[in-house]
Amino acid sequence: MSERAKRLGDVIPRPASVRQAAGASFEIHSGTAVSAPPALEAVAAHLGRPLSSSGEIRLALDTSLAPEAYRLEIGADGVTLTGGSPQGVFWGVQTLRQLGPVLPAGVIEDEPRYAYRGAMLDLARHFFAPDEIKAHIGQLVQFKINHLHLHLTDDQGWRLEIPGWPRLTEISGGAGTGCDGAGPGFLTVAEYADLVAYAAERFVTIVPEIDMPGHVNAVQVAYPELTADGQPVAPRTDAEVGYSSLIAGKEETYAFVEAVLKTVADLTPGPYLHIGGDECLSTPPEDYRAFLARVLPIPASLGKRVIGWHEIATVDLPDDAIVQYWRIEAADDAVARAAAAGRRVIVSPADRTYLDMKYDEDTPLGLVWAGHVGVRQAYDWDPAERLPGVGEEAILGVEAPLWSETLRSLADVQYLTFPRLPAVAEVGWSPRDGRDWASFRERLAAFGPVWDAAGISYHRSPEIDWP
Repeated sequence: MSERAKRLGDVIPRPASVRQAAGASFEIHSGTAVSAPPALEAVAAHLGRPLSSSGEIRLALDTSLAPEAYRLEIGADGVTLTGGSPQGVFWGVQTLRQLGPVLPAGVIEDEPRYAYRGAMLDLARHFFAPDEIKAHIGQLVQFKINHLHLHLTDDQGWRLEIPGWPRLTEISGGAGTGCDGAGPGFLTVAEYADLVAYAAERFVTIVPEIDMPGHVNAVQVAYPELTADGQPVAPRTDAEVGYSSLIAGKEETYAFVEAVLKTVADLTPGPYLHIGGDECLSTPPEDYRAFLARVLPIPASLGKRVIGWHEIATVDLPDDAIVQYWRIEAADDAVARAAAAGRRVIVSPADRTYLDMKYDEDTPLGLVWAGHVGVRQAYDWDPAERLPGVGEEAILGVEAPLWSETLRSLADVQYLTFPRLPAVAEVGWSPRDGRDWASFRERLAAFGPVWDAAGISYHRSPEIDWP
């Protein structure tokens, strides 16, 4: 953060417990070393300090703590950072990095409110290269985001190589794909595997999405046999939705779906497969039900847990299915019924968490269908109060999606992500009674100089008193 953290709790997300002491601070200098057991040496590397058995920054494990919890103790003689697992220590490292180099004396005890704290990046409307995605992950983990949902397929493009189905990427991942034809590219199997490993080293779980039965024009451009009549369809580079659909009554559909989902499951060690299910406006309701009856059980057969956008709550769901709510308002009580039946919910209301919405009427990028989403709008809400019938016990976590219709560069991603992503991150991590806007906007302002120095193209929101 800034050159000197004035208070021990001046970090984002706000810790669960902060006890600042009156003792002398500890200053990290060029010779400060880190001591860590073998299980934490990889985590220690993220501090960029030499390892030493007598290091002044001491990393440790305590399995009595929750896996993502950590305790940070700072005194004049150094720092002791203890986590319930390497992941907990890693989150403590992020807190330590935000506080440095002058660390106020005291103790932070911290753990997340929700297990799932996610961001989504849409690669289908505009493709981002592996190095760009890695750079994005590096920014996300500072705020203890632990899931990156990759929207890999849509009407405008297909972004993951699938062996045995080469035209998906040869045709629908090539030149002229993406919104306005400006977002070509795809991840090879090797690139995807490397990206998954890179994320895992930073305790981020990749959540791959193959959207179906709608949002499939790119599929049908590549493989016309998956259309209703077997005839070719034209590529689409506009931003319309709801016009395409896989055919529920064709066995070729399910051969395709099973092959793709098996490939993605084999490449993804994380527990989730996202199958979309949203905005199927051209799929008759009976076909939608028939399609999902065949497809929803497939992830479980592959050792994965299925996630779908909240439209899937209108059908019978597997016991461990996860519903991702995205609407501005609840159009019906399907999500509440799913929650009452024991299904978990990821809360992503578009008017609070959609990073592709414009900040205000002067924002040069983004959309407006869910209204303007300023920083306070992204911060001042509570997931457990959003949907009647979906209380704290039903919520797996929160996610901030970033759709890419108007994006053309990593700088565009940064501009719409920051400073709103830290707001959603604090909603997902910090205790509900420990958050307040006045404190957050003050802590957020301190990131301005950090982002300036790093060349991050953030939005200087007038809601924040930037230095």
